[in-house]
Amino acid sequence: MRSKPVRSARLRSPEFAPKARRLQETPAATPKTSLVSAWAAAKRRLAEAGVESPVIDSRQLVEAAAGARRADMIGDPHRALTHDQLDALEAMLVRRERREPVGQILGRKGFWKIVLAVTPAVLSPRPETETILDVVLARFGEHQAFSVLDLGVGSGALLLAVLSERPSASGLGVDISEDALAVARANIANLGLTGRATLLRGDWALGVAPESFDLVLSNPPYIPTLEIECLQPEVRIHEPRIAIDGGVDGLAAYRRLAGEILGVLRPRGFFAVEIGAGQAAAVVALFADAGAAALETHNDLAGHERVVSGEKALGD
Repeated sequence: MRSKPVRSARLRSPEFAPKARRLQETPAATPKTSLVSAWAAAKRRLAEAGVESPVIDSRQLVEAAAGARRADMIGDPHRALTHDQLDALEAMLVRRERREPVGQILGRKGFWKIVLAVTPAVLSPRPETETILDVVLARFGEHQAFSVLDLGVGSGALLLAVLSERPSASGLGVDISEDALAVARANIANLGLTGRATLLRGDWALGVAPESFDLVLSNPPYIPTLEIECLQPEVRIHEPRIAIDGGVDGLAAYRRLAGEILGVLRPRGFFAVEIGAGQAAAVVALFADAGAAALETHNDLAGHERVVSGEKALGD
């Protein structure tokens, strides 16, 4: 009778386990997280957190954490993220789940055709504000020399977008917040506009020389005070209150700006200001009472009244 072979105890030890099994048990065999899988997971997390734009926000965070470009998400979607990149992405997602704006997380925000540094000291520029650029650039020619005043300059979004499009223009940005001016100063330097843009700490146009500008821009605070607590956390918690609180009816800033803007404009000078929902008629009336001419309202891409513009009449 043939005896059964006896297996050596050495052969039963773990180091002699089948190769496939050993690979599965090692960290190296753990499936890598790719750009596309990280994006999919991030989208789900942000959607569950109630973020309004989880698709765009998650893509921006994945790109930033992985050092990737938008083209990489399409052309190289299976590129693996390193452990450090995954840690960075996790930290960003936690902040976004707490409803911190993407611009503040990344420290930058695209506006018009430029990229701006942003911090909690300034209002994050929004696409609807670009309506002012549509209005202004249609008014001033590409090679026209003119002077611009941006009241409540914040990050410098409006002023610097105009200067980037009109190389013969120069401008001044005024803000009451020194922290906001520091951000604008950095953006001026980053965009190579140091020789054409200056900044002043001030209270709207108080102290600005009369009839010294061809164009005045402003995106003032226009949200009624009691409505702020009903806003999304991104605005209610993370935006500077001074940049959004428009007083009891949201019109406090315009009551000052109407007269002050016309005071610093040259005859036939032009102005454009952003407005909030339902404020067009009241803002037009304030500027009309101050003596403005050629008043118009302009809709943003969503069809909402977003900008009031006008001129300083000859002889005012």
